[in-house]
Amino acid sequence: MPEYSDIELVNLFRDANKRHFAFNLLVQKYQEKIYFFVRRMLVDHDDTNDVVQNIFIKLWNNLDTFREDSKLFTWIYRIAVNESLSFLRSKKLRSFLNFTTPEALMVNSMADGRYYDGDQIQKLLQEAIIRLPKKQQLVFNMKYFDGLTYEEMSDILGTSVGALKASYHFAVKKIETYVTQI
Repeated sequence: MPEYSDIELVNLFRDANKRHFAFNLLVQKYQEKIYFFVRRMLVDHDDTNDVVQNIFIKLWNNLDTFREDSKLFTWIYRIAVNESLSFLRSKKLRSFLNFTTPEALMVNSMADGRYYDGDQIQKLLQEAIIRLPKKQQLVFNMKYFDGLTYEEMSDILGTSVGALKASYHFAVKKIETYVTQI
């Protein structure tokens, strides 16, 4: 089967007769990347699945209106960022009533180990990342794990390249400090 560009997929999607075919190809192309991006933000497998499902529902509902001002990849990541942050805000509100921070819940979820099979060093890294402010967490994950350029992150997050470089630098320093203190 031929590899379709993002623009070809969008155009196929806009054809009512090929909409399902195009969307399936789009999901195949981006599902794994989006899953792991969201998973690094939320830690919990079940929460991640719920948010990823919401992302692809939003994609289905709004792909017709994609204006091609940016790359499709950038637009999908922007949706993923917004959905992840919305979920974390709602989780924070719920956890406020339980007197447990979302970060503590995430660390406990990793300790449960049901869906986490990393070694101790990976676990320590994830714990350090969880403790970062959300913006630094996003930037670190996008740069370190997803290999995005600062320009791509700037398009996704709507932040200057300089601010992103500073966020990444501060994130790395905080992670180093956390890892060396344990």
